[in-house]
Amino acid sequence: MTVRVLLAEDQAMVRGALAALLSLEGDIEIVAEASRGDEVVPKALEAKPDVALLDIEMPGGDGLGAAAALKESLPSCRAIILTTFGRAGYLRRAMEGGAVGFMLKDAPPEELAAAIRRAMNGERVVDPALAATALSEGGNPLTGRERDVLAASANGATIEDVARKLYLSEGTVRNYLSTAIKKLRARNRVEASRIAERKGWL
Repeated sequence: MTVRVLLAEDQAMVRGALAALLSLEGDIEIVAEASRGDEVVPKALEAKPDVALLDIEMPGGDGLGAAAALKESLPSCRAIILTTFGRAGYLRRAMEGGAVGFMLKDAPPEELAAAIRRAMNGERVVDPALAATALSEGGNPLTGRERDVLAASANGATIEDVARKLYLSEGTVRNYLSTAIKKLRARNRVEASRIAERKGWL
């Protein structure tokens, strides 16, 4: 039986290489390609793939959001996150959002093909080292609002900028930032943002 695959990756060269490699497998067919997160669901609804390979960082929405949207719109399609970023927080968010797999891009091509087949058979496919790290690190300590405020202030935005962007008062923004900094045991919001980003919590 042929496994129908949607491939979502914003870098054309990487997408082309993955498509070429997977097409060498006799039982895998690339039926749709997307270069943006917001193209995933429309293309999936049109092509009806069995498995979607999703990059995390894409314009128009990330792969984590696309996996959750796919689960809602096309439950028969199994999502595998394929990423350069082996962050435990990303893995947790991917699984919570409905993905059945999480693979790193530096995995050998035969492992990716095997992961697609296993996902098709209803198995979960997760890089073992990353799974161990995710278990040892525990969950994301930040609330949704703390995450929003930290993400909005990550690029040096002022308290006033963040408050305006998120429709909050400046005092509320300061409170959220202060709590996030304490939870992450950081010295300031810049360090807190770096820690949260490195763990895949933003």
